[in-house]
Amino acid sequence: MLLTGLAAFASANNLLFLILAAMAATFLVSGFISRLGIAGLELDVQLPDHISARRKTPARLVMRNTKKRMASFSIQVVGVEGSVFTTPVYFPLVVGGAELETSVEVVFERRGIHSGDSFEFSSRFPFGLAERRIRVLMNREVLVYPALQAQPGFARLLADIAGESESPFQGRGHDFYRIRPYEPFESARNVDWRSTAHTGDLQVREFAREQEPLISILLDLECGEKSRPWFERAVEGCAYLAWEMAQRGARVRFRTQDWEILVPVEGDVYAILKYLALVSPRFSSNPLQHRFEPSVTIVFTAQPRRLEEGVWTGARILHPGCYPFDGTDPGATAR
Repeated sequence: MLLTGLAAFASANNLLFLILAAMAATFLVSGFISRLGIAGLELDVQLPDHISARRKTPARLVMRNTKKRMASFSIQVVGVEGSVFTTPVYFPLVVGGAELETSVEVVFERRGIHSGDSFEFSSRFPFGLAERRIRVLMNREVLVYPALQAQPGFARLLADIAGESESPFQGRGHDFYRIRPYEPFESARNVDWRSTAHTGDLQVREFAREQEPLISILLDLECGEKSRPWFERAVEGCAYLAWEMAQRGARVRFRTQDWEILVPVEGDVYAILKYLALVSPRFSSNPLQHRFEPSVTIVFTAQPRRLEEGVWTGARILHPGCYPFDGTDPGATAR
């Protein structure tokens, strides 16, 4: 346009003036129609009730056109400034008064409360000469749980915890429940040889148990400034252990200096995850107190010297010197 305008003024050619006017009018109409196209658009994001960090979560994007008689063409939606929506979404046509839905995947990188996510509507319709953009701020708070990803060494730790939690029930003479077919990886101690000889297939005795094993998970909130990254790993470790053991049907007692819950008696595992999503370390706090009850105890603490010697015998103390695991036996950290 600048070159055409200079040529028109230099040569005083009427044809060039007509071309310049047409170019200017086209540019202005393009910007005006693009602005009308992205005006009156609303975006709603529908997320699941339970979201954990660093895990792909399905979400629903709902685009509404509040203009009753005018459609919007070639609309692109993208997240900006560290938004959890990293993949652009394209809507070729949104009819006036219509509502369109599409599925996307979002990833929250950290636990806690997420709010004020920003989006950007953009359009090059109708001629593609210029792109019109509008930024939209969504004032919705989303609670994100800690990451529920298996950490190195946790498979062995879970197996050890399961073995220790079952050992107190051996030889207690529980009521006989039934005889059923043998399942892979079951202990040979429960095989009923008479029934096996009678049927020709392995059969095992199953006993009724009054209550599930108890797993105690403790988190020490006192943590120095240098140990803050470790505290985040400890929070994720607590969340993963609580989630896995609850899924296996065990009773889980989670405890810190200021909060305690027994799952599933006093609530579900999501109560633990909600607490861990918002918990923060402290510079000073009272030491954790040991409860003398039959359970498998795992303690996450940045300062193991605060725990009274002799009282925590048999508990697994996970501290910065041994956790995260480096491939060694997790059982070596038990006292």
